[in-house]
Amino acid sequence: MTASKPNDTSATGDPLKSLVEAAGGIAGSSASDAGEPLPTVTGRPAPPIENWHPAYCGEMDMEIRADGSWWHEGTAIRRHEFVRLFASILKRESDGEYYLVTPAEKVRIRVQLHPLMVVDAEYSEGPSGPTLMLSLNTGGCIPLDAEHPLALEPAAGNAAYVTLGNGLTALFSRAAWYRLVELADDAGIIHSAGQAIALL
Repeated sequence: MTASKPNDTSATGDPLKSLVEAAGGIAGSSASDAGEPLPTVTGRPAPPIENWHPAYCGEMDMEIRADGSWWHEGTAIRRHEFVRLFASILKRESDGEYYLVTPAEKVRIRVQLHPLMVVDAEYSEGPSGPTLMLSLNTGGCIPLDAEHPLALEPAAGNAAYVTLGNGLTALFSRAAWYRLVELADDAGIIHSAGQAIALL
C-alpha cells in the first residue's frame, strides 16, 4: 500500500487486513441476509459510525470509480462481501472527503464521482402510498422519499442520484436511469411516497 499511514494500528502492518477484520467484527451476527433487506446501504443493520470519532490514520490506496467499482492498489475488489463491509463503514465528512471508519481507526479513500450506485427501481406499497424502492449495488434498498431526495448529475449526462445517510449518494446506473424515466408520467414526474418528483 502506498498510502500514508502514520497511526497504523494493525499488528500485522497491513491496514487493509485490519480494516476488513474490524468491519467483519462490527457486522457480526447482523450479516445475515434472512428476510427483507433493511433500508440501509447494505440492507443490514447499520453500525453507528456517526458515534465513532477515532484518530485519523492516513489515506488508503483505495478508490471507488465512477462505475461504482471498488479498487485497492490498482486491483478491483471482486469479493462483493468485502465491498458491502466497506460500504457499511463509509461516510463523507464536512471537508468533502470520504472515510472508512471503525471505533479504532479512520482512513481516507478516493471517490471519483458517487460512492454508490442505484441498480434497479420498482414500486412497493409503503405507509405513504406507492413508493419507489431503489436497489443499491451494495445490497441495500432505499425508498425514494423526502429523506432520500433526487438530484441530477451533470457529470453523468444529467442522470439522477439519490442522497443517503452519512453524507453518501448513489448514482443511477444507465439501466436504472432508463427504468426511472420509463416510470415517469407524460410530464416527466415520478410519484413516490406521496411526493411528485420532476426528472426534467
